[in-house]
Amino acid sequence: MLIRGANPLVLLLGGVGCAYWLNGIAFAQAPAPLPSEPEPRGFLTGQLAQQSTVSAPTSRQQGNAPAASNGPNANPADREAEAAPILTMAPHSESGRYWVSGQANGVFQMHGHFHSPYQGPNSLIDDFETKASEVATLYLGYQLRPNTRYNTDLIVDFENAGGRGISQALGLAGATDLDVVRNPTLSTAPYLARGEIHQIFGLTDKMVDQDRGPLELATRVPERRFEVRVGKMTLADSFDVNSVGSDSHLQFTNWTIDNNGAWDYAADTRGYTVGGILEYDDRIWSARYAIAAMPTVANGITLDWAFSRASGQNWEFELRKGLLAPLFNPKREGAVRILSYVNHANMGDYRQSVQQYLAGKTSTPEITQTERFGAVKYGFGLNTEQEVTDSLRLFGRFGWDEDQHESFAYTEVGQTILFGGDYNGHSWSRPNDKLGVAFVSNAIKRDHQNYLHYGGLGFLLGDGNLHYGREDILEWYYNAHLWHGLFGSVGGTQIAHPGYNTDRGPVYVMTVRTHIDF
Repeated sequence: MLIRGANPLVLLLGGVGCAYWLNGIAFAQAPAPLPSEPEPRGFLTGQLAQQSTVSAPTSRQQGNAPAASNGPNANPADREAEAAPILTMAPHSESGRYWVSGQANGVFQMHGHFHSPYQGPNSLIDDFETKASEVATLYLGYQLRPNTRYNTDLIVDFENAGGRGISQALGLAGATDLDVVRNPTLSTAPYLARGEIHQIFGLTDKMVDQDRGPLELATRVPERRFEVRVGKMTLADSFDVNSVGSDSHLQFTNWTIDNNGAWDYAADTRGYTVGGILEYDDRIWSARYAIAAMPTVANGITLDWAFSRASGQNWEFELRKGLLAPLFNPKREGAVRILSYVNHANMGDYRQSVQQYLAGKTSTPEITQTERFGAVKYGFGLNTEQEVTDSLRLFGRFGWDEDQHESFAYTEVGQTILFGGDYNGHSWSRPNDKLGVAFVSNAIKRDHQNYLHYGGLGFLLGDGNLHYGREDILEWYYNAHLWHGLFGSVGGTQIAHPGYNTDRGPVYVMTVRTHIDF
C-alpha cells in the first residue's frame, strides 16, 4: 500500500535519495555481499515472496561469502559472487543484530469500455478508467538472541498506503491490484503494519542455513524446531505462501492469484490482524496453527478483541516435495501445502437474507439484517509449486468454502482453481527478469448467487442483477531488473464475466509497475 495521493515519480526520486541514507546505515551494521534473500510482499496482505528458485523456507542455503578476488588465480566461486547483481539499493548485513530495509511499490492500471447493459453501486465501471496506487514500507528488526537454538526476533514494520484501484476496487472478486486498500476513507498517515515477537525453540543441536530477511533474522536455525509469532501480523506471511505466486510487488497483482481467493483469512481492511502462530518445522515438512482477531464488520478496520466470540483459526501442513515431482527430476525443488480454516464472527447468511426478501420483509436482500454472533464460515485450500528446469517453475491453487455465510474479510469467492508459472531470463542473459502467466477461475455457490441476483450488495460485488457465470481471469507480466534494487514491469489482465455476471464484460486491464527495494 502506498502514500495516498503521492505522485509515483516523486515517490521514486524520494526513494532513491533514501537509498543513500540507508546505504550508510547498512554498511555501519557490517558490510557483506548481498544475500539472496526473500523479498517482502504486500497487501492488503503484506506477504513474503521468494524471487529466485523454489526453496524450502526452513532450510534455504545461505552464508557469508568471502570477499571476491579480481586476480587471475581467483576462485571461480569468488568471481561468481562478485559478479552477482545487487538486488537492493544497499547491502544488508548477515551478522548485525539490527535489520533495516524498505520498499516502495507503484502500480498504474487502466481499462477501456466493455459490454455493460446495466450496472449497480458495486459494479466495475463501464468507462475509460486510469488509477494509480502506491505503498511504502519500512522494515525494522532486532535479534535479542542471535543464531542460537532459542533465537528471539523483535519485528516492527511501518507502512503508508494510498491511491485507488480501478472502480474503487469494486465489481471484481479477483480485483486487479493487491496493493489497494478498499476503504478510501482511511487515514493517509503511516501506520503500524507488523509488531511481532518471533521466538524459536530448537529441538536439536543440528543447525541449518536460512536466508535472512525482514521477518526472520537468523542465518542459522535448528533443523527441528518450534517457532512462535505473537503480535500484529498478516496471516499471509506464514500461510498459503507460494514462491511463484505470492508477491504483488514483483509477480502477479491479482487478489485471487497471489492468494487463495476462497481463504477468507482474519484481517482488517488493510490485511492485518492481531494473534499468534505456532509452527513446527522438520527437515522436509512443517505444520502450523494460527488464531487471530476478526473484524467487527465485513471488511472493517476495527478488530473484535473478544476471541471467545469472534476469531479466525487456521491450520496448514506443508510437505517440501513437489506434487509433480514424479513427472520431473525428483531432485527439483517443490512443495505441497494443505490449508483449512474456521471463522467465528458476527456474520450474515445469504440464504436467510434472500428468504427475508422473498417474504417481503426487505426491499432487497440485506446481509446485515441476518448478522449474528455464533455464525461459522469454513473452507479448505491446496497450494503447490514445482521447479521444472533452472528457469521454469509451475504453481497452482484450489480453494473451497461453504459460501452460505457472508464473505467477511478478504474477497467474495466460494471456489477457486488456479494454475500458472514463471520463467526467468537466463536464456536471454537477464537472469533476474521474470515472465509470468496465470489463469484463475472463481465461483460462488447458489445462496450467494441468489443474493446478488435479487439485488443484494456484498462489500465488493453488486450489479443490481446477476446472470451467473464463473469469473475467469488471465494475467501476465514481465518484470525487469533495471538497476540495483529498481524493478519495472508491464502486464495485463483479461477478465471474463466480471463479478460473475455473464451480462457484462469481457474487460482488459493494462498494468505498469515500478518497485524499489532498499
